[in-house]
Amino acid sequence: MKQVDILFIHPNASRRIYQDLSSEHSAIEPPIWAALLANHCRTRGFDPLILDCEAERLTDKQAATIIKDINPRIACFVVYGQQPSAASQNMSGATSLCDELRSISNIPTLFVGGHVAALPREVLSQHDSIDMVCQNEGVYTISNLLQVTDLSDATQLKKVNGLCFRERDIDWITVNPSQGIVARRDLEHDLPGMAWDLLPDISKYRTAGWHSWPNKSEKAPFASLYTSLGCPYRCSFCMINIINRTDSSDGISAADSNKWRYWNPDFIIKEFDKIAAMGVKNVKIADELFVLNPRHFIEVCDKIIERKYDFNIWAYSRVDTCREKYLDKLKEAGVNWLALGIENPNKTLRQEIHKDHFEDVKVTELIDRIRGAGINISANYIFGLPMDTKESMQGTLDFAMENLSEMVNVYSAMAYPGSPLHLQARQNGWKLPDTYAGYSQHSYETQNLPNDNLKAEEILKFRDEAWTKYHTHEPYLKLLEDKFGIEARKNVEDMTKITLKRKLLGD
Repeated sequence: MKQVDILFIHPNASRRIYQDLSSEHSAIEPPIWAALLANHCRTRGFDPLILDCEAERLTDKQAATIIKDINPRIACFVVYGQQPSAASQNMSGATSLCDELRSISNIPTLFVGGHVAALPREVLSQHDSIDMVCQNEGVYTISNLLQVTDLSDATQLKKVNGLCFRERDIDWITVNPSQGIVARRDLEHDLPGMAWDLLPDISKYRTAGWHSWPNKSEKAPFASLYTSLGCPYRCSFCMINIINRTDSSDGISAADSNKWRYWNPDFIIKEFDKIAAMGVKNVKIADELFVLNPRHFIEVCDKIIERKYDFNIWAYSRVDTCREKYLDKLKEAGVNWLALGIENPNKTLRQEIHKDHFEDVKVTELIDRIRGAGINISANYIFGLPMDTKESMQGTLDFAMENLSEMVNVYSAMAYPGSPLHLQARQNGWKLPDTYAGYSQHSYETQNLPNDNLKAEEILKFRDEAWTKYHTHEPYLKLLEDKFGIEARKNVEDMTKITLKRKLLGD
């Protein structure tokens, strides 16, 4: 029987990341990058498989045994996620599984994802069970690595651009020259969609409760996919673009790699055709910014509308890219939710974090226009940004309470590896998480940033209390009940009964 060339592994870190929220309330999302990389390898003639430990609810011991039995040439841990904290917090599950695997097998291990792209040498130096890491998205690095005939031969490995690896015989970490990312013109050829057939049954994936509300609170099946990659902006708190890096020198952040690429709408509609055929209604367009270039997203919407798909779509937009003239088209295509990065309603603070791409927008008017088009809003706010004070954080909360959105995320400012804020934190000696789970907004080990005005624990305490105040606010609960029914209200009330424990707050 032919040996599997590469096994792409999506780790299970849900319990470490979400605590008691993981049992019912956190989403289980298809691992997009694992499926994209697997399909890429097939275009090069290799034989890949995918093991989704989260969807299968595998323990480290169970997963390690499965990997050993499959015995691939390379066990590739794909540590990505569709939001800024995911790449770092998911390292907790990936490294513990890799350690478990190494205790029973010597299968060569490779890591790819945002955290290792930000800190490739550091990851290798901290984890003896990891043999190799990719410096960026890893597409060409992985398929070139699979051409190496002897994975223990350092001479051959040194020819694979974009690879960092451990030379065990001399106790040395080698950083190869960088490797380019997939160009826009090559996306359809080199990243030809997701390998859906290699993933678990689609019924094992579920969306977040709030996303399901327009779909009669039915969370499954659920699919997520990209229509574009990356982002043209350079926000200080975001590390998403670090996987685009083509410079392996120190001091490089996501702001230096702000590339945006998109698949041709004629190609990407075929991905929507596939998930529609699987009976999927809940769809997350995981693009960092779907509502960005109307020549792209309007054409995608038109093709969905032509097919009369009854999707319940969640997509992302910035407040300064969402124009009123697009809203009716988005709604007709099934976009029932727009996630907006409001971050902070204070103009001065928003300008500080968005830097050269700041555009002043009257947020309250935008909220009214979106809701007028029949689209629900998932508003995102951040507490503890560099210039925040107790008064400005209270102002952000007051704004959220006065301008209710159907869903709200509240974050504490975090220095995610790869972000400009992480470089600034290291330069200033600010305390950073000492565990991967510490980068999660919901974990026990959460370690957010302090600023010149506030201690980290003051910000985290405010964040947790703000979340509770918003989600127990009677006008908000009534909004949900009136709009989505009693199930939506009950869903939120059940969540508020779960109290997150915080080491930073003395729990």
